[in-house]
Amino acid sequence: MRGFVIDMDGVLYHMQKVIPGALSFIAWLQANDKKFLFLTNSSERSPRELQEKLGRMGIAVNASHFYTSALATAAFLHRQRPNGTAYVIGEPGLISALYDVGYSMNDSNPDYVVVGETRSYSYAAMELAVKLVRKGARLIGTNCDITDRSQDSFVPACGSLVKPIEMASGSAPHHTHDTHTRSV
Repeated sequence: MRGFVIDMDGVLYHMQKVIPGALSFIAWLQANDKKFLFLTNSSERSPRELQEKLGRMGIAVNASHFYTSALATAAFLHRQRPNGTAYVIGEPGLISALYDVGYSMNDSNPDYVVVGETRSYSYAAMELAVKLVRKGARLIGTNCDITDRSQDSFVPACGSLVKPIEMASGSAPHHTHDTHTRSV
């Protein structure tokens, strides 16, 4: 076996509580010099923020052990159009990942409209995104999840946030969830 790819929510923790056995499993990976990567289709947080989140739960790992849908999206866009531009509906983890591959933010004539998870989704942002896609920007979703768990209920995820833009613009999004691959 070359390494381990590990989901986080529901595998390491649930509702901010460490799942029994998770700490000993991570300790075993580290003690035995095993390669491992935490994979998440959330685009909200950077690897450093995820490192800090797990650290608050007592799980100490380096930020290099995280790969997010924001990183996958940024890598995909960089391969499609290096140093491009994007209008982003999303959180700092997504924007930072795009900056890191040479992208700049553009709300007048971007190459791409990129949608990730966010709690600050607004009608104005959706309206501008539709306008930009209709003018030629390609619509990108960081993942196609329709819902996500939050505490004891479900909340809209990226797929739900992209759908109104898709419907109003007449342009189907490309979801980068299939690009979540990296050598472990």
